Amino acid sequence: MDSPADMHSTADTSLSDKLLSWYDRHHRELPWRVTPRESLTGKRADPYHIWLSEVMLQQTTVQAVKPYFLKFLAKWPTVGDLAAAPSEDVMAAWAGLGYYARARNLKKCAETVAKEHDGMFPDTEEGLRALPGIGDYTSAAVAAIAFNRPAAVMDGNVERVISRLYAISDPLPGSKPLMKARVKELTPLGRPGDFAQAMMDLGATICTPKRPACALCPFNADCLALKAHDPEHFPVKAAKKEKPIRQGAAFVAVTSNGEILLRRRVESGLLGGMTEVPTTAWTARLDGGTTEEHAPFPGEWHQAGVVTHIFTHFELRLTVYRTKTQKQPDANGWWEKVDNLEAQALPTVMKKVIATALPNAFKSI
Repeated sequence: MDSPADMHSTADTSLSDKLLSWYDRHHRELPWRVTPRESLTGKRADPYHIWLSEVMLQQTTVQAVKPYFLKFLAKWPTVGDLAAAPSEDVMAAWAGLGYYARARNLKKCAETVAKEHDGMFPDTEEGLRALPGIGDYTSAAVAAIAFNRPAAVMDGNVERVISRLYAISDPLPGSKPLMKARVKELTPLGRPGDFAQAMMDLGATICTPKRPACALCPFNADCLALKAHDPEHFPVKAAKKEKPIRQGAAFVAVTSNGEILLRRRVESGLLGGMTEVPTTAWTARLDGGTTEEHAPFPGEWHQAGVVTHIFTHFELRLTVYRTKTQKQPDANGWWEKVDNLEAQALPTVMKKVIATALPNAFKSI
């Protein structure tokens, strides 16, 4: 007779086999992915591609990431190329993806891999986690997908699948250790990279937050949430705190020659190292000034509107002022042609500000 441990192992293997069989037929085609069919021909994932995509995918959708990923590869085909690139070029290429600390850490990590590891990524979770900007999730994902290490990969999609499969009723984030333990039990030694990607694909395409397609799910006979007729109840999340609202002002100064005053934010903190128009000293915790009295230089400033932008922990409302002016030689920053704005490292909130004052400044807004 099988021991309880043996029976549990058999159940885990059965679930993994079901998922991998589904993945072999229904996997997504992604520019950084080596498909099961390609794996059979001997093709292996490029660690640089996997790392780059995983950093980009944090807090961002696959559809949003694809063009950025392809753009980065076209500019910097290897990690050594990225390491040697000017930081301002990397920030400009990242502009619009958000969470800009990721771009700063991306550059630091590339430099570390190039200088300290001869351009080769470490092939273990521990080695990867020692690199700048790589935490538990990214180290597990790269170890599993790029190096086929049996690492338990946990993102939001995986949390949703696991919480429903086992009907885990404890709220996030407290239930993460239990979920990770379940994922570790399920991860097969043979195809851990494909298993990790299969779990992500299942959560993204079948086990969706709303109206999951349970009839098409390889786990539908095993899912405890489905047996209770309530998959959308999971994962259980702690009540969200209401986001504070912060106020500030932004100033768009344009010359008769079509040049706009820009400046670069300090390297540390929110939007660190990115380009902006002059603004008041708002932060996630403090309001900035909201009147034209805070303009970078005296002039005829006129209110153009108010921009609202949602950050992770707060909502920002910027009153936008504009003026037509001559170049101010003592202005803090530099004057850039409006026609060149698309190439600048402007975060989305600053593109919104400029577009409020100059509606035709961007083709992409």
